[in-house]
Amino acid sequence: MEKGRIITIDGPSGVGKSTVAKSVAKNLALMYLDTGAMYRAIALEVKKHSLSLDNDDELLSLLSNTDIEFVKDNNVLSIRLNGEDITNEIRSPEISKISSDVATKSIVREKLVEIQRRIGLAGNIVVEGRDMGTYVFPEANFKFYLEASLDERAIRRRKQLLEAGIELDMNKLIKDIESRDKQDMERSESPLHPAPNAVIIDTTNLNTDEVINRIITEMKGE
Repeated sequence: MEKGRIITIDGPSGVGKSTVAKSVAKNLALMYLDTGAMYRAIALEVKKHSLSLDNDDELLSLLSNTDIEFVKDNNVLSIRLNGEDITNEIRSPEISKISSDVATKSIVREKLVEIQRRIGLAGNIVVEGRDMGTYVFPEANFKFYLEASLDERAIRRRKQLLEAGIELDMNKLIKDIESRDKQDMERSESPLHPAPNAVIIDTTNLNTDEVINRIITEMKGE
């Protein structure tokens, strides 16, 4: 990889962005950045302190006193909030919903985008989220947008939750994903949509390895 290259992987909830991005980064010996986890971390703080998302002063105070870092130990990446490992805690349906609300707040997005761009300055990084290729890194070398059917995304999300010890009714899960899609796509701040020059990959009938191979093949120009 040339020095400074940035690969963005965007897409809606439950499409498998994190798994794919981690694997692509590992395959290419690049850094991996899960930007969605950053919004979830803020959402967790909002919940813990019972803050109002309509109070900019409270949000500013929260952001100025919040330290988010990614730590890699034995090839396992974890996210820490003010020194505490919150990797599993931020994956609950409740935090997912709050993080989608948090992402609509310009004051939060400005702060996190500033951090994300600073991390990405050195390049040689795979970043995943919802607006990486459209807004955060519009000049990225490679842009990918993953999508999948609603039912398939619900199945994948339910499996992920079960692995974390969380059980949720499938119908409720589908409604939650539909609601988050609507909010992400219709928000005024960097709405979810593919970048004009992104490679769109429908992962509905593809396994993880097939998606990874497709991305790497596209990057090699094969």
